[in-house]
This record gives sequence, C-alpha cells and structure tokens, in this order.
Amino acid sequence: QVQLVESGGGLVQAGGSLRLSCIASERTGSNYAVGWFRQAPGKEREFVGSITWSAGITLYGNSVKGRFTIFRDNAKNTVYLQMNRLESDDTAVYYCASASVGPIATMARQYDSWGQGTQVTVSS
Repeated sequence: QVQLVESGGGLVQAGGSLRLSCIASERTGSNYAVGWFRQAPGKEREFVGSITWSAGITLYGNSVKGRFTIFRDNAKNTVYLQMNRLESDDTAVYYCASASVGPIATMARQYDSWGQGTQVTVSS
C-alpha cells in the first residue's frame, strides 16, 4: 500500500498563497490518482481536487475552482496543491490520498491510502 506524506502547511493571511506537497512512496501502475481533501473542525471531509498520475487529468471541488491548482512531478512521485487567494474558510487540515483505480473520484471512500494531514490556517 502506498504511503503518503504531506508538507507545506502553515499560517497565512487572507489573500495569500501556500503550496502543499504530497510525496508518495511509490507510483506504480496500480496507483491511479492522488486527491486532496480537507477537514475543518466540526465539518465533514471535503473534496478539494484530484489528479491522475499518467495523463495529469484534474478535477476540482466547486469551492476552490479558479483559486487552487493541482500538478504533479512524476519523477519525484510528488503531487502539489497550489493555493492562491486564500480565505478564512480554507482553514482546515489538508490530506492527500491515493486511489488505485479510476475514474477520477471525489468521494473519500474511493481512496485507499491517506497521509497524516497538514494544518492550514488562514487569518483574516
């Protein structure tokens, strides 16, 4: 089972930017995509976006479209989440997760492996 490690979280002012990284222990043919989710206190886990390893197809949640971008570096087994124009509502723990099968998915149960999460706090 692939292992994932997130990094890059922190405190940022509203309107600022932050880039998260997710390093996968392996990227074999059985790892189809990597997704980003977030969970704020008292709220359900929310789909942020996802990208496929091979073709780089992306899908974004409605709340982050136009502000967040996901891209990958296959040589480094790393997926990035570039977050721009951050808002206080973006404050959450951000998780990356790996899906072994397609199609690209928005539901947490469709992802097999999860990282430990990284905290993002946006101050207003």
